[in-house]
Amino acid sequence: MSLTAPALAQHPYLRQPSRTILRLSLPILLSLVAEPLTGLVDTGFVARLGTAPLAALAVGASVLSSVLWIFSFLGIAIQTDIAQISGRQDPQSASQALSLALALGLLLSVLLCALMLPGAAWVTSALGATGEVQELSVQYIRWRLLGAPAVIIVFVGFGALRGLQEMRRPLWIALFINLLNIVLDALLIFGWEFIPALGVAGAGLASSLSQWLGALWILLELQRRLGLRRRIQLHDGWRLLTVGRDLVIRSACLTLFLLFATRVATQLGAEAGAAHQVIRQVWFFSALFVEAFATTAQSLVGYFCGAGRLDIARQVAVLTTAWSLFASLLLMFALLLGTPWVNAAFVPAEALSIFSLPWTISCLSQPLNALAFVSDGIHWGTGDYRYLRNGMLLATAIAMLGLQLLPLEHELAFGAVWLLTSLWIAIRALWGMLRISPGFGKSPLARRNTHNIFA
Repeated sequence: MSLTAPALAQHPYLRQPSRTILRLSLPILLSLVAEPLTGLVDTGFVARLGTAPLAALAVGASVLSSVLWIFSFLGIAIQTDIAQISGRQDPQSASQALSLALALGLLLSVLLCALMLPGAAWVTSALGATGEVQELSVQYIRWRLLGAPAVIIVFVGFGALRGLQEMRRPLWIALFINLLNIVLDALLIFGWEFIPALGVAGAGLASSLSQWLGALWILLELQRRLGLRRRIQLHDGWRLLTVGRDLVIRSACLTLFLLFATRVATQLGAEAGAAHQVIRQVWFFSALFVEAFATTAQSLVGYFCGAGRLDIARQVAVLTTAWSLFASLLLMFALLLGTPWVNAAFVPAEALSIFSLPWTISCLSQPLNALAFVSDGIHWGTGDYRYLRNGMLLATAIAMLGLQLLPLEHELAFGAVWLLTSLWIAIRALWGMLRISPGFGKSPLARRNTHNIFA
């Protein structure tokens, strides 16, 4: 049993900083892109069954994605823990932390299934599903819930491996899960030979089976690299739950703002609603590029903080921020140059007249996205979760107040929705950057910290 992250003196970052950042970030980007592409294939398969099954998939997938996303805090927390422990070269603590996270995740997944299996009908009804749509969405949710423990194992496993700066293995596992999901979709949705056609329920079962096989692969990797323990110290679970509280509150604020912005855009009319959906989807996809740098920053900052080298951790923060900004500028120019193609491919003709202004604002906000995302990763690396929670609360309160006061009858109201979204991002970016330099508040990365506060 051993930590696979290199010892400090041999760490590749010290020899080739930029190359190391790019080498770690690229596999993360590819693994992040795999899941939404599989979601598109899922949608394409189910669309062949008709309108009701497709609507049921939309309801069921929305419910499960939102609920399971809550548990992503375990992956974030364990990535930071393993990165810092790796910096201290303490394999026993790494094994203990990992085993605790897995045990807590499995416990929470059992509770989730106990609540959601009987409550699926109520949830889908609350989202407006009725008749055949509700019946099919409940089937999808119940079959996919069988894979909930596996999804949480994957969250924790990816976090642990990335904490070790092992980015390629999660990529291969992510590709395996998603490719297997596509194959099983074709078999279980439509049937083949002796396999019955299960329709929407087959899509849920395909996801569960592929997640469980991916989870087994991850558990073998974790046992080989870190080791798993049967006995765990439950009192350490309270700290994980505290971290979870801060991250869940932060994620809830993020989701609340995005939903509220969508609601306001929809209130402006069908054209604004359609245009907003296009901009929002492109915005989400472009965010994956800078999120890859954020995940790399989390692992490297955590490692060097754990090793007591805050000077190198600060250097990582600066360099990952620079690379993230560079990528965002390339994205910004690519999106602006691609505007005619986006208009032709995605924007309904009746929405073109109001699309240009908010689209341009969204494109120009890409550097702000970079600063907001990468600062999240840096502060996750230091374990500064409460500070990030407070920044999200502040940004969401200010931007939502602006949306609430927005005069919907004004001709530029839709542009203002994306201007306020950019303000929301800008506040988060400023909040995160001030914590890094000059070191606002009790910053773990402040230059005044000369001792190892992560030991």
